[in-house]
Amino acid sequence: MARASRWRPVRRVAALGLAALLLASLPWIWTTVAAYGHVHAVDEAPAVDVVIVLGTAVTEDGRQPGIRLAGRLETAADLVHSQRARVVLVSGDGHGASGDETAAMTTHLTEKLGVDPQRIVADPYGLDTYDSCRRAREVYGVERALIVTQSYHLSRAVTLCRHLGVDADGVPARCSGCGTGLLLEKAVRDYFASGKAAWDAIRSRPAAVDSPAHSGVRDALTN
Repeated sequence: MARASRWRPVRRVAALGLAALLLASLPWIWTTVAAYGHVHAVDEAPAVDVVIVLGTAVTEDGRQPGIRLAGRLETAADLVHSQRARVVLVSGDGHGASGDETAAMTTHLTEKLGVDPQRIVADPYGLDTYDSCRRAREVYGVERALIVTQSYHLSRAVTLCRHLGVDADGVPARCSGCGTGLLLEKAVRDYFASGKAAWDAIRSRPAAVDSPAHSGVRDALTN
């Protein structure tokens, strides 16, 4: 009896710790479950009008996409060339500390990957994943799309876009040169980022930059 009493506080602390971990994991669970069944390989992705490429860091000179961004663009180009998407919406920070992400993305798609420039639309105010999804729907009128980013980021991106009114499916981007350490670091970061994603979704946060409706995607589809 005395032994059971001695372990009772330990069990109580363990139970509280487990409950806290579960509560903290709810946003990550939400993004993972909501995206289930909506992630496809390039050759299995449904055909849509628009593929959205989410921005990330460019090279130090600001002119070329970094390794991860280049992988996203290569995957998007594959979707276009295989006729699984007609227009590419590149969404990123056009005025970021690392440089103009959308300009670097556009140049790489056209000059390196052979995508028709008339099929590319740039959103330079996709400052984060939430903004990219919200602006795709509200500013560019995208209702159905494929989302391209690395696998560790994909569930959160797909879930946010679907929550914000875009019927989205995800395609994992290549990540050449991404070692195990980097992938683990990014996965942990995304675990914590899911909390912000859930909070943004709950309070229906407006996009950081308010823009009028833009006809770029519609115009590109009619060219």
